[in-house]
Amino acid sequence: MGHMDSAPYSTATTSAVLKHSYTVPCASAFRDAVEALAARRKVNVGDLARSILLVVPPATVAAFVDPGEPAADDRETVVLKSGPAEGRPWRRKPRLQVRMPPGHDIPFIRRALGLAMAMDRGELAVSVADSRLVPQQRAEERSRQAEITEELERLRAIVSVLAFEPLADGIRTRQDALHVLGFPPSSEPDARTLKAKFRMLATIHHPDGQHGSHQRMSQLNQAMEFLRSNRL
Repeated sequence: MGHMDSAPYSTATTSAVLKHSYTVPCASAFRDAVEALAARRKVNVGDLARSILLVVPPATVAAFVDPGEPAADDRETVVLKSGPAEGRPWRRKPRLQVRMPPGHDIPFIRRALGLAMAMDRGELAVSVADSRLVPQQRAEERSRQAEITEELERLRAIVSVLAFEPLADGIRTRQDALHVLGFPPSSEPDARTLKAKFRMLATIHHPDGQHGSHQRMSQLNQAMEFLRSNRL
């Protein structure tokens, strides 16, 4: 989907200005589609064109492809209602009657209506830059960043607490094994508790991890093997 930056576009709003009417020749299919869109939105055709001019810069409207005049064989038959030829059929170009402020040319109005159609089909969208949202977004980003930083510091502290100084002589006693696994020397953890603690420490100290250590991981394995061998 394309996007267009919006910008205010001023139009006069006096009753005299709003009474100005344009006859806009256009293809029958385009006319029918515009009128159907206006009916769905419960507005008139002029409202569609004015809404585009209120939010889209004139230069952007002017750069949009003109839907164009109807083809030579695209005509509609109407019956004249007044004048010397009253009651006679008349072949004419399909058209839209659009009430707009004065000063616009017909192709410009067709382009505005073409933009409205493209936006309704989802081919284009107006990008509205609201400066009031920017500080709020930045505040939310700062808050989120602060939360992430706090969580990282908390995790670093946990890693620091769970880290241990590898024993120079390796695992020789039950107390050595308990120390490496983070248990008090006199504790008697059951097999499930021991296994859970090993898995948690292995996640931190595995050599493939960010805080990994071959030496610590080796002593964790030695500690588990010692305790299993001694049937803790």
